[in-house]
Amino acid sequence: MDLMTIMIILILLFPYLLFWVFKDAGRPSWQALVPVYNYYVWTQVIGKKWWWFALMLVPFINVFMIMLMIVETAKGYKKYSLGEQALAVIFPIVYLPYLGLSAKEQYIQPKDQVRVKKSVTREWVDAIIFAVVAASIIRIFMVEAYTIPTSSMEKSLLVGDFLFVSKLSYGPKLPNTPIAFPFVHHTLPLTKNTKSYLEWIKWPYYRFPGFTTIKHNDVVVFNYPDGDTVSLNHQDNSYYSLLRHYGRNEVWTNKQEFGDIVARPVDKRENYIKRCIALPGDKLEVRDQVVYVNDKAIETPLNSQFMYDIKFSDYGISMKTLNKYNITDGVLYFPENRMEYLDPILKEYKNNPDNIRQLLTQCTMASLSLTTKAYAEVKNLPNVASITKEMYPKNSYQEDIFPYDTLNYPWNRDNYGPIILPKEGATVPLNLKTLPLYRRVIEAYELNKLDVKGDKIYVNGKEATTYTFKMDYYWMMGDNRHNSADSRFWGFVPIDHVVGKAVFVWLSLDPNQSLFGGKIRWNKLFRLVQ
Repeated sequence: MDLMTIMIILILLFPYLLFWVFKDAGRPSWQALVPVYNYYVWTQVIGKKWWWFALMLVPFINVFMIMLMIVETAKGYKKYSLGEQALAVIFPIVYLPYLGLSAKEQYIQPKDQVRVKKSVTREWVDAIIFAVVAASIIRIFMVEAYTIPTSSMEKSLLVGDFLFVSKLSYGPKLPNTPIAFPFVHHTLPLTKNTKSYLEWIKWPYYRFPGFTTIKHNDVVVFNYPDGDTVSLNHQDNSYYSLLRHYGRNEVWTNKQEFGDIVARPVDKRENYIKRCIALPGDKLEVRDQVVYVNDKAIETPLNSQFMYDIKFSDYGISMKTLNKYNITDGVLYFPENRMEYLDPILKEYKNNPDNIRQLLTQCTMASLSLTTKAYAEVKNLPNVASITKEMYPKNSYQEDIFPYDTLNYPWNRDNYGPIILPKEGATVPLNLKTLPLYRRVIEAYELNKLDVKGDKIYVNGKEATTYTFKMDYYWMMGDNRHNSADSRFWGFVPIDHVVGKAVFVWLSLDPNQSLFGGKIRWNKLFRLVQ
């Protein structure tokens, strides 16, 4: 029996706790035992309108409505204090039968109840609790607001875009850590590293049914797969990348440089947003920056960007050119081997426009992320001596490219694969060559104990020559292909890490322009994510 079935049964049976309450309220007790009808009777017992019952039929909202109805039931027994009502909501399985069975408790019909005047403080407390609980249910199970923090999806999604992520699309996940401070992710407000959640109770992964499944080219929000372990002083870097560069001993012992090393449950890992390129079971390959899925070239997103190396003939680049072609990502090179990243230059421009203008004209070369349209315009500028698309050659490797085996998999960001995505129920051969591809899946995501002894592989203590996957996995890539930490660098995204589908941008602020945190991009408001 799966969790969904259990929850439906529990909700249907919940009014059974009111068997004796119904009797006190003058209703036949047997009505508490009739599924669905018992909820309608309950709304009559507490004197509420028909739409309360209608809301009980809405998934996830019905949980909130049950809480409200418990409070109203407690009021019928003169339980007006915040502590008594909280006790009823938190422990209804004990408290509701107690109210109905206790000779000391007397039920008062809604029409005869005296309206208790609340203090201003109590009014505010009740309003805050109501808002927090309602908003938390919406945020956890239905829709969550999200902000684009990096340029990995430029120009499809911009730094400073505020969007809504639908959790109903793929089905909302049950929180792994249900006891948590509301409206924050993994760190308490006004603190640097204090956890916002408790791990006293941990729920296993479960996803409720959704409206659809993940499809090719969907823009997806997910928990960062490499974020199970974090260096608190380098939270923007993969912990495993730090290990490869500095060694485990250095990362764990050099507290001044790396800080504490902490573990995070799946739902408290950083949120990433990328485009789904390949689905479970797909064959993926990148050849000269063209992505192939199941041996067919896929269309590159319209606003995708690549890095171009530019040499200037006499003077550099102007703010007018950067603004005109919406160039926000890249590196500028100056005489004496000096280099400056474009992003801080643009942020500084609002404070020192004249100095920045002079600085920009001094650069001799640049590496800029350009869309196809911007490239066509920039190459025709009179001072551009040459412009070349950056590309790693075939069979040359990048050490930080998954699966970090340069001997067997000499891949890079522009030439990658082929690789088959793991699919639930699919079986693959397991040997020393395939192990780098699937080791993290077997150990970290599917929680098996894996050992290698000589040329033999053991899974949970048994020698294994094959492995059958327990979950589906996806391949996510950013549209800003040369400035995106994505699946090419850390591999597959498990289904239990998927948060939801990005659907709608409701606000867009340019962080490089000053106006309460950014200038409004009026032409980018109220647009669907594509």
